[in-house]
Amino acid sequence: MNITIPNSVLDNIFTSLQPFLDKKDSSQITSHIYLEIRDGQLICKATDFEIGLSVTTDALNIKEDGIATVNGKQVLDIIKRLKEGDVNLYTNNENLHIQQNKSSFKLPMFNAQEFPTFPEYENLAKLEINSLELITSMKKIFPVIDNNNQRRELNGALLDIKEYSYNFIATDTKRLAMIKFDKPSGKNLSLIFPKRAITEIQKLFFDQVELFFNEQNIIIKSQNYVFFSQLINGKFPDYEKILPKEIATELVIPKAKIIEGIKVINSVTNDVKITFKSNEILFESLSQNNSEAKTQVEMELPITEEIEVGVNSRHILDFLTQIDTADFTWGLNGKNAPFVLKSENFSTVVMPIII
Repeated sequence: MNITIPNSVLDNIFTSLQPFLDKKDSSQITSHIYLEIRDGQLICKATDFEIGLSVTTDALNIKEDGIATVNGKQVLDIIKRLKEGDVNLYTNNENLHIQQNKSSFKLPMFNAQEFPTFPEYENLAKLEINSLELITSMKKIFPVIDNNNQRRELNGALLDIKEYSYNFIATDTKRLAMIKFDKPSGKNLSLIFPKRAITEIQKLFFDQVELFFNEQNIIIKSQNYVFFSQLINGKFPDYEKILPKEIATELVIPKAKIIEGIKVINSVTNDVKITFKSNEILFESLSQNNSEAKTQVEMELPITEEIEVGVNSRHILDFLTQIDTADFTWGLNGKNAPFVLKSENFSTVVMPIII
C-alpha cells in the first residue's frame, strides 16, 4: 500500500475511530485500525467486536493498492503532531511508514488478513422508519438509560415497532422515558440498542441514513460511514404496564418556572418537595441534614386543593432540558403516586420520593 493523503483527512478519520478501538490490550488486533485501498478509495475500520465503524474517503492520491493495520492510538498521536499538508503512508516489511517533509515514523503492523470482519448488510432487513427522527429522539431519552445494571436490557433503549406506530423507550427503574411516533411501519419488531451504541450514533449521524438489522446487530449506513453494534438480547420491561392509565390532574406549566425554583433548592439538595397551589408553586428542600431551602414562584393554576409531591430534581431537569417547547404538562395522581411529564410526543413517568 502506498498513498498520499491530506493530514486533516486522516485526523478526522482516526479521531472518529478512537471510540471503537480496544484500548485495554495493545497486543490484540482490535487495538489497531484496519486500512484498505479499494476501488479508488481508502477504507478505515475499527472494532472491539461489540461495536464497529468503517469510514471511507476518496480524498487521496493512490500509488499502490493494499491493506495494512496500525495501532489506532499511536497513529492518531503522530498525525496530530504533524503539520497541515499531505502525508505519505506506505507499507514495507510488516511495518507502516508515515512521512511528511523531514518527519518519518515506522509502526509495526498485525496481519491485516486477520482483522475481524464486519457484519454484511446488503441482504439484511431494513428498518422502514424515519431514521433522522429516531436519531434525534435518542438525545431525549439518553439520560434515562441505566448504567451497569445487572439486567443487561436496562443498559439500553427499546425500539418497539408496531404496525401503526413505534415507540422509543428507556428506564432506570426510577423513571421511564418514551417518545411515541404515530406512523405506520407495517410490522411488529423489538430491538434493544446498547447505551454505548446510542452515544456513538449521536456523534456520527445528522441526516437521513439507512438502518439494517438482524437478531444480533443494528447496522447504520451513510455516505461515508458504516456503523454496527451488537443488540442487547433480553426482555425489556413491559413499559405499557408502567404508564398510568388515567391522570387525575393535568397542569400546563412554563418550564422556566420549574427550572427557576428547582435551581434555588439545588444549592442545598437535589431532593425537593413541590407544592402546587392555586396561585403559586412552592419549592422546599427534602434534606437529610439540618440545611433548609425554600422558594416560590407565582402562577395561577386551575386547582382548588393543594397538591404536593417529592421529587429527585435531576429527573425533572433531565426532562426539561430536552424539550423544545416553552410549556409542558405535569400529570399528577396524588401525593405519592407516579407522575407524568409530557411535551409533544415525549413523556417521562417518574417515581416520586415518598413524603
